[in-house]
Amino acid sequence: MGEIKKLQIGNVTLQNNLILAPMAGVTDLPFRLLCKEQGAGLLCMEMVSAKAILYKNRNTEELLTIDSRENPVSLQLFGSDPDIMSEIAKQIEERPFDILDINMGCPVPKVVNNGDGSALMKDPKLAGKIIEKTVRAIQKPVTVKIRKGFDDTCINAVEMAHIAQEAGAAAVAVHGRTRAQFYSGKADWDIIRRVKEAVSIPVIGNGDIRTAEDVIAMEQQTGCDGFMIARGAEGNPWIFSQILHYFETGEKKEKPTFEEVTEMLLRHARMQLEFKGEYTGIREIRKHAAWYTAGYRNSSRLRGRINEIENYAQLESLFREVQSYK
Repeated sequence: MGEIKKLQIGNVTLQNNLILAPMAGVTDLPFRLLCKEQGAGLLCMEMVSAKAILYKNRNTEELLTIDSRENPVSLQLFGSDPDIMSEIAKQIEERPFDILDINMGCPVPKVVNNGDGSALMKDPKLAGKIIEKTVRAIQKPVTVKIRKGFDDTCINAVEMAHIAQEAGAAAVAVHGRTRAQFYSGKADWDIIRRVKEAVSIPVIGNGDIRTAEDVIAMEQQTGCDGFMIARGAEGNPWIFSQILHYFETGEKKEKPTFEEVTEMLLRHARMQLEFKGEYTGIREIRKHAAWYTAGYRNSSRLRGRINEIENYAQLESLFREVQSYK
């Protein structure tokens, strides 16, 4: 059995080394608060475009909103212009985040085609300039999220981690897939081990963590310092408390009952609607509802009905009805 450790990133101490990964369209404020309650040591926000902040895009304010109950929080910027990235980092530094993360891993075509996200894996020199300039611009610790490489012809996570360290990054998170893989196939944990052996800053492993056993296996295989949980948390904010419970007691926590899932989902929906308004909130909660209910009896039939929901009252009555015949 392993143990949960504190993690030091620059001048920020995390109470445990379980980290909610930054996920666009998922790790918004309501979801982060639920993960915090379940014990996540660090919450990562959705990625924000440095250019969007520069041009005062009205949607970025919502992405930048932080609740005082969340800290420590990591705010993730993406972009490929060292001057804009460092300037925006300086401009937003007084906001209440603790760590600034630079995204060099996002595989989405519209991001990559712009030269941002995982496109930077193909240009280590530029990546180094971005990191160095941003580190110099602010007092808060700067971290970097990378992938195994861009594709099978460009596996350079070790080189990128070296560059990040030399440029002053306080930690590096490594997703064990290439950009070409997106989220398919199996994450290569061996690349995380190689990065860990190559640098002295903390290395955070990312990819295929769904249980406490996965955390133990990743730690044994890679020696990494922290564990970043992404899709394993979708519809399952309990993953943090399940892992912590296992490490504290050696016992596995039971999967939440359908009643517990229903209560969490409805609370999540209320928070979402309060934060984003009914029209957007209800549409966004649909995907969460599908994740929450995956693996429970009749979940595929339920998913079809979830997609027709237009307001909170309909969501609640659907789940109360399903509960009554569970």
